Amino acid sequence: MELDLTGMHKLAAEQGIEPETLDEALAEALRLAYLKTPHAAKHARVELDERSGSFTVWAADEIPVEPTEEDPYPAPKLGEEYDDTPHDFGRLAAATARQVITQLFRKAEDEKIFGAFSGQKGKLITGIVQQDVSDSSNVHVAMGDVEALLPRREQVPGERYRHGERIRVYVVNVARGIRGPEIVVSRSHPELVRKLFEREVPELVSGAVSIMAIAREAGARTKIAVKANTEGVNPKGALIGPGGSRVRAVMENLGPEKIDIVDYSDDPAKFVAAALSPAVATGVQVISEKNKTAIAFIHDDQLSLAIGKEGQNARLAAKLTGWKIGIESAEAHAKKVAAEQAAREAAEPQN
Repeated sequence: MELDLTGMHKLAAEQGIEPETLDEALAEALRLAYLKTPHAAKHARVELDERSGSFTVWAADEIPVEPTEEDPYPAPKLGEEYDDTPHDFGRLAAATARQVITQLFRKAEDEKIFGAFSGQKGKLITGIVQQDVSDSSNVHVAMGDVEALLPRREQVPGERYRHGERIRVYVVNVARGIRGPEIVVSRSHPELVRKLFEREVPELVSGAVSIMAIAREAGARTKIAVKANTEGVNPKGALIGPGGSRVRAVMENLGPEKIDIVDYSDDPAKFVAAALSPAVATGVQVISEKNKTAIAFIHDDQLSLAIGKEGQNARLAAKLTGWKIGIESAEAHAKKVAAEQAAREAAEPQN
């Protein structure tokens, strides 16, 4: 039986596949194909000859071994190998060779794609929406010849993805899947906002300004805490940009989502107060640094602003700081403090 092994090796080399890899895969595939033929021996191996392009199926039969007291169930021995290449094996061998080459080429292409995109994890990339009628719950995003998956869990509630639309996405994961490389991207990940700002704010790239924390409810609101690493730099101003140009450029990629940019502080009380922006806290009382609990005091006319619609502002402030934040009326707190002070003064003995 003959195969054009030299031609196969040339094709494989063009795809970066070593001849040994092709030979091993081909020999194993031919062995498995042989085992499916009628009257095939249980033990066999395939030997390839590149010069002649031939291959031979070497088979060996089992020879029973007499049991002994020490080994009552001995394993059989293998007899001498003999040529058991089927005479009508040529067509099956050619089909098997084509299948092996196709599989190896696909695997090599998958490895190239995986290698190209494995370094893209955690980065921002641009793709084109490709709708798949057989997969309506997910969105497919084309990036050149590769499609990434935007699963429902990574989509922004209320956001519509139209076929052919260009969108920016955050690469969540790149993995080897059953059908090749699986690239999962996101529109709802908080890091998407960071990467969008890095495109617009040179101070973030240079390190003059750092984003210390991000809290996001995709499609509704995002809070970002920033700090300056270089004296004289206004971190909030850097992200906002001249006339709000930088933050507007980011928001154009996020649709109606609002963005609050606040100052980061190592002082928990100051950080909690800033995180409740746009409400202004008159003061913050740290209850427990160990349990990270604090109470912020807000004027009555700003209580609804501090809490936000359905508690969103307070919830995002808690996510941003990592603290449990209680919100109380500043006026009620002042009255309480005054009453306690008056009670103490009344309880003091008169001279």
